[in-house]
Amino acid sequence: MTTTAPNELARVRYLVDDVREAVEFYTTQLGFAVDFDAAPAFAAVVRGPLQLLLAGPKSSAGRPMPDGTVPTPGDGWNRIQLVVDDIAAEVARLRAAGVTFRNDILSGPGGQQVLLRDPSGNFVELFQPAPRPAR
Repeated sequence: MTTTAPNELARVRYLVDDVREAVEFYTTQLGFAVDFDAAPAFAAVVRGPLQLLLAGPKSSAGRPMPDGTVPTPGDGWNRIQLVVDDIAAEVARLRAAGVTFRNDILSGPGGQQVLLRDPSGNFVELFQPAPRPAR
């Protein structure tokens, strides 16, 4: 296996019900920019070093498995994590825009997190790291 050069993008593929709707959501609500658009089958959006591949039902990622199982969006708990500076402000902004959340902000030793779903049901985690003690 070869390693990825540090300047390359990290890639995550999400299955989505509607590529155009997903592109609109990720660009207008979560700060991504369109990198490649082959809607309605496929699109890629980027935010910093993350490239999110949005695969619709007609894309190769949506084809049935050999056993006939058809991949669908939102089945699992896998998610991307977007680091934010002020989680409360982001939640307020997104709620005002009509975005719904799976839970309230949770706090843990590493920071605060909250889950939302994209229009196809895939999870997105907003995360605000806890302050680190000075060394």
